[in-house]
Amino acid sequence: METAVAPVQLSQRASTEVRKILSTQPIPDGYGLRVGVRGGGCSGMSYILGFDKLREHDLTFDAEGILLYIDKRQGLYLMGTTIDYHEGLDARGFVFTNPNATQTCGCGSSFAA
Repeated sequence: METAVAPVQLSQRASTEVRKILSTQPIPDGYGLRVGVRGGGCSGMSYILGFDKLREHDLTFDAEGILLYIDKRQGLYLMGTTIDYHEGLDARGFVFTNPNATQTCGCGSSFAA
């Protein structure tokens, strides 16, 4: 089941990088980009980003042709989040900007809501 508006948005740079990965890596058919959270990290919750198969509690979204899987139990923590991709001398990788985060760690990979 696909819903209209994803709680997470991919920036143009993030979309370009995900498409590059999809075209150069052997990602199995039916896999989508899983975006989620899990307990742990400096501030309490860490982000999940990777390719995975559809699971029982997942909602699916289309982000400009990229299939997103988000566990419906985690959507509340991700609502309004933008995922960007930075490539520079000081940092390289996906970066989450989450308006629900009340505290983040120095590395930016965990947060408290």
